Amino acid sequence: MSARRRIFGLHAAQSALANTPDKLVTAWLDEQRADQRLSALRRDLERLGISVQPANRKTLDRMVEGQNHQGVVLEVELPQERGENELRDALEGLQSHAFFLVLDHVQDPHNLGACLRTADAAGVHGVIVTKDQAAGITPVVSKVASGAAETMPLYKVTNLVRALGWLKESGIWIAGAAGEAERSVYQTDLNLPLALVVGAEGKGLRRLTRDSCDFLLRIPMAGQVESLNLSVATGVLLFEAVRQRATAAGAVAHSGVSSSSSSR
Repeated sequence: MSARRRIFGLHAAQSALANTPDKLVTAWLDEQRADQRLSALRRDLERLGISVQPANRKTLDRMVEGQNHQGVVLEVELPQERGENELRDALEGLQSHAFFLVLDHVQDPHNLGACLRTADAAGVHGVIVTKDQAAGITPVVSKVASGAAETMPLYKVTNLVRALGWLKESGIWIAGAAGEAERSVYQTDLNLPLALVVGAEGKGLRRLTRDSCDFLLRIPMAGQVESLNLSVATGVLLFEAVRQRATAAGAVAHSGVSSSSSSR
């Protein structure tokens, strides 16, 4: 059964129209705004038969608790976060080089939304989060994710260490992000079935999570700051893996040699 949630903002609304128009239920648009983007959005919604309700700015402000809605709020049906059974099924059904992002007790919805958006762009198969003490899909997450909350599978697990064990059983290597790691991400082979694990804001990986990783890696820092924002660091790490995979695929294609997955 699907839950109904509210998303807001022009970009989030346009992404929902483009990716999951069948999930749209109701729209509220600022009756006092007449800019071209909002007018075009209204036409698209009405063309799909979506109920469009006029509202004033104060009403929209209350609906999203003061967030920047840009004159549009949508009620949408979003799939519920997936559970452990769905994760096991996904692992059994993988048809390509595994690529997962694991977030260890990440609680900031802005960081989760940004990570979902980056994971979608990087071609990640799914994002795994803890069921407790962690952010889930909310209107804020949906807005920041800019459509990725609807397209990127989000798996919630009760025991993260156990879930990492399932990944290992499926031949996936577990790489943990840690600022004190000896190995730089640029010195590490990431062209393998991979799950990147990123710890919580300001805390990093928990001890048991760290102990479950096959290896740790870090982003070398040249300036005075000690670390990057969680979602920024996640993007750097994911896209270094993407770069390595693309480079390897290009080299294989140029040589005409078929590739084979790395095994644990």
